[in-house]
Amino acid sequence: MSSRTFPAWPTSVPGARSFVTGLLERVPGRVCETAGLLVSELATNVVRHTDAPTFVVAVTDDPADGLLRVEVTDTGKDLPVLRTPGPTAEQGRGIQLVSVLADRWGARRARGAPEKTVWFELRYASEPAG
Repeated sequence: MSSRTFPAWPTSVPGARSFVTGLLERVPGRVCETAGLLVSELATNVVRHTDAPTFVVAVTDDPADGLLRVEVTDTGKDLPVLRTPGPTAEQGRGIQLVSVLADRWGARRARGAPEKTVWFELRYASEPAG
């Protein structure tokens, strides 16, 4: 597992995306792009909807199983809510994108813990080399 802590600033969102995609050189391109998009959405949620000073992005890639897991952890108090925004709404689609594009996703907070983790998984088949 690789992880990195980011300040909860708007300028950290592209950094979180680059961190994740930079770790995924052996993952098929479409999976890498999807992971980048989804971590951007989760990082944006931290910045917009919490008062957390930082967030941590953790990536676990198991090529043998073809499973990529990305977690975003922060100290925001609320778990994410899947919304159905109207066509002209400017917000509210982040978790919707995660729910549609990820193979699995969820959120958890350990009892009494100050932090919560929102995670997603993407399954992939290794592409043959060459």
